[in-house]
Amino acid sequence: MGMVGGGQGAFIGAVHRIAAQLDNEIELVCGAFSSDAGRSLESGKALYLEPTRCYSNYQQMFTREKQLPADKRMDMVVIVTPNHLHFPAAKLALESGFHVMSDKPATLTLKEALELEAIIKQSSLLYGLSHTYTGYPMVKEAKSRIASGALGKIKKVVVEYPQGWLASKDDEQSKQAAWRLDPAQSGISCCMGDIGVHAANLAEYITGLEITALCASLTSNVQGRCLDDDGTVLLRFNNNAHGVLIASQICVGEENNLRIRVYGEHASLDWSQLEPNSLLMKFPDQASQLIRSGVGELAPATTATLRTPAGHPEGYLEAFANLYRAFAYQLRSRLDGDSSHTGTEENHLDVPGIYQAVRGMAFIENVVAASQSDLKWHTFSLQPNEGLSIAPRGEKHV
Repeated sequence: MGMVGGGQGAFIGAVHRIAAQLDNEIELVCGAFSSDAGRSLESGKALYLEPTRCYSNYQQMFTREKQLPADKRMDMVVIVTPNHLHFPAAKLALESGFHVMSDKPATLTLKEALELEAIIKQSSLLYGLSHTYTGYPMVKEAKSRIASGALGKIKKVVVEYPQGWLASKDDEQSKQAAWRLDPAQSGISCCMGDIGVHAANLAEYITGLEITALCASLTSNVQGRCLDDDGTVLLRFNNNAHGVLIASQICVGEENNLRIRVYGEHASLDWSQLEPNSLLMKFPDQASQLIRSGVGELAPATTATLRTPAGHPEGYLEAFANLYRAFAYQLRSRLDGDSSHTGTEENHLDVPGIYQAVRGMAFIENVVAASQSDLKWHTFSLQPNEGLSIAPRGEKHV
């Protein structure tokens, strides 16, 4: 793989590299790690790459890599830049013949996501999106149990993702905060674009349902911020179930407290990222059941994503690595003509792709539009909304 972005000091770049190499399926061979040519070279040297394959920019990298022999050039591109560069880098990578794995959200706007979808379909190349939380084994167990009908008809979904790292003005000094709060780099949303979209994706992934309508309230809690740092969204799904999505980056003391509860006719499921190896299943007329990773009979999709015996915690990096391993199997099936590892959901190696990318960007735009409107409910639309402003309507700084 080659990497765009993720140079020295970039948190998510290191995470992608660790995850990609965890199963010895993917090797980092080149990169354009920074918009500054000198920093890109230094980042590549720190990763022990050949200096000739540490490029000044991604355009140069794609051009030169195409000129290398097929057995040496990169096969895939990993994009870990701020949001505004996701689309142009992915577009050029695909047009240059390289498969793409991108950090989320896929693009800066829904219009770009739809254009990217057309490019992918025309190219027939692979595209993956790092909705990391779908890679957790017990998330796959929850998905499997719901799909089997163990909960009956789904009635209610509650998903929340509170953080506290942007609670004050002082928190804006970090590199990670600066670009997320800049509309030119982040887009029309900070909180919903950064973590709310993860919560929405998790709700749809686990339940197998799709959001069809929503009502939203976004706010900015620090003077001078024009993007949201907190929000609450009411949801309706395509089976008439209702839901609540809470995402916040100003909840003091919270870490990455992602949690989802799904309530059905016969039972409910509760999963939290702070206790990722456990899944709690509750019933109206019997004792609750604590399901642990690696213990007892689990779904094939669950066991396929476990690496260690029961009692050995697996978390964020391993979930991330599950996406990369599945993507590598998809790619290997093409490169080697080996259909035994197709990487499809049927063999429990699914990877979020352009479908989830488009729905994610649609979620962000629909939520912002709903928050700026006086209407209560808004149909979930896959059409771009060109009339959105940046600041949350009626925002109140506290």
